[in-house]
Amino acid sequence: MKFQKLLYAALLLTANTLLAQIQSASKYDHREAFNPLFNFMPGTAYRSGSGSPGPLYWQNRADYKIAATLDEAANKLTGETEITYKNNSPEKLAFVWLQLDQNQFTDNSRGTKTTTISGGRFGSTGFEGGYQIQLVSADKKNVSGKKATYRPVYAEHLINDTRMQIRLTEPLATGEELKIKISYSFHIPRYGSDRMGKQETVNGIIYEMAQWYPRMAVYDDIEGWNTLPYLGAGEFYLEYGDFEYNITVPWDHIVAGSGELLNPGEVLTPEQIKRFNEAKNSDKTVLIRGKEEVTDAQSRPRQSGTLTWKFRCKQARDVAWASSKAFVWDAARINLPSGKTSVAQSVYPVESATNDGWNRSTEYVKACIEFYSKYIFEYTYPSATNVAGIVAGMEYPGIVFCSYSDKNESLWGVTDHEFGHNWFPMIVGSNERKYGWMDEGFNTFINTLSTKNFNNGEYYQPENIRQYAPYFYDRDPIMNIPDVIQNNNLGVAAYLKPGVGLTMLRELVLGEKRFDYAFKEYVHRWAFKHPTPLDFFRTMEDAAGEDLSWFWKGWYVNDWKIDQGVKEVSYIQQDVTKGAVITIENLEKMPMPVTVEIKESNGTTKRVELPVEIWQRGSTWSFKHPSTSAIESVTIDPDGKLPEINTKNNLWKPAKYSSQTAN
Repeated sequence: MKFQKLLYAALLLTANTLLAQIQSASKYDHREAFNPLFNFMPGTAYRSGSGSPGPLYWQNRADYKIAATLDEAANKLTGETEITYKNNSPEKLAFVWLQLDQNQFTDNSRGTKTTTISGGRFGSTGFEGGYQIQLVSADKKNVSGKKATYRPVYAEHLINDTRMQIRLTEPLATGEELKIKISYSFHIPRYGSDRMGKQETVNGIIYEMAQWYPRMAVYDDIEGWNTLPYLGAGEFYLEYGDFEYNITVPWDHIVAGSGELLNPGEVLTPEQIKRFNEAKNSDKTVLIRGKEEVTDAQSRPRQSGTLTWKFRCKQARDVAWASSKAFVWDAARINLPSGKTSVAQSVYPVESATNDGWNRSTEYVKACIEFYSKYIFEYTYPSATNVAGIVAGMEYPGIVFCSYSDKNESLWGVTDHEFGHNWFPMIVGSNERKYGWMDEGFNTFINTLSTKNFNNGEYYQPENIRQYAPYFYDRDPIMNIPDVIQNNNLGVAAYLKPGVGLTMLRELVLGEKRFDYAFKEYVHRWAFKHPTPLDFFRTMEDAAGEDLSWFWKGWYVNDWKIDQGVKEVSYIQQDVTKGAVITIENLEKMPMPVTVEIKESNGTTKRVELPVEIWQRGSTWSFKHPSTSAIESVTIDPDGKLPEINTKNNLWKPAKYSSQTAN
């Protein structure tokens, strides 16, 4: 009898639930939203169920020694790269893969062939670029003996578009090292898919050099070799290591590069060294090379031939540099939480040196680096350099490229965004080529916090989340590779929507303290490692103590919409003084916590905060409100923090007040 009663009650509840959903035309299904099998995969020895690297986590390592020469007359860069690649994986590698991203800039590349008429971050038509490979060799390090020796294991290499496979005569076993040498050259594109290029100025060309050497592809425990071709929209996935690189340029050039300048005495004048040392101890910007010195030959240590600039960058996944005889150069000290310091620098042409423009660049660099170092993880590079040139915004370890024409708020915005990337993906090395939102979206989110902090909110404007709703839905889901996301939606799907998702998670779901702790924990767990989306999801849940599968599934994996509404208001025993029953509903597939603001005719206003778990019961929820007078209005999401597709049902007002309103 008891079972029959329970069964009858269950059937009645199901019927009532279905009827309510039909009546409200809700698309919401609580069983789908809170399905417990989402992300239900066991952890491994490599990646734990908590989202941490497992006890047997491994990643391979690539150290680089590079020597390159810039030939202005021939518009050409020639280089020699020596890569020491260590296999830390438990598997033998019969071959290795490298990335040849310069090969995108040919008329025959996949990037060019898949470029839409409207353009974008894709290939380069009408330009015969790409790598010219002169030499490839591979030697395995002998493990026996006190002195390291190497023996040839190179069999052959195969180049396919932006990838090169080097086949070995014997496999590279666990713990073994391979020394790869490649000699190469390429012609420099004027504008390389918003990554690199040349900007003509009144005093000379500014060269911004990126993807300028063959780079190791990543071999990981998730996919083995990651060999997606470089098409332009998807960015990079790289191994960590130490870099030593020498750049030979004409005598009158200034070079800015990732990492630490090792030979200032050879490439700077005594006065410039003095000013640079002053800048390293100054919170105010110090000019190292002023506007009036740009055309003065005495601002260089020699007046003919070439100079070789030597740099070192440790524990990095990449390096980039810029060179020009047109550079004005200034710098200031960056103060880090541990008491250590770094150096903020800016190089730019005289036409950018205005009080509302690049004269403030170093101030911006210093401010955002100091903020992110406190909020997330301490900055790890000895310098942070902002380069003005043709590239409108691109990031590399310790150096970024921003438009030489930016001013005021736009210069702050792009500087802040590009340096935010020094945390995502330079420190936290996610796979940008596959999960662009894990660097662009994270970075867009932290940019909102740093902008609010900078100079007492000089450029801060509160976000109107609701305005984004028309652009968020019925498009590409966030969890698509960037090259699949349509070009006109990349800014939303990779940047804005995932960034807004983190803001909602921080402000509406977890609260600032729980979110900030968990977010910081994610960065510390995965600094200089290779996390996946699942590692992020699990770490946030583990450190915040919350099952967020409904959130990841609805916002990041699927394209679920948000629409909460006030359905009806009734009074207990039809008496406004005895309280009210307020019924709200979830009309779309995405559940979210609810904020309800209730105003009574007696002038009182109260807010009710309801957790997301109310939607585990179905698409409608009723709750009692202890009103003592007629309710004047009920508003869902009164602060406009949800990007709802329909806000017309957010406000309820009575057709007329009860006769007891005045009582």
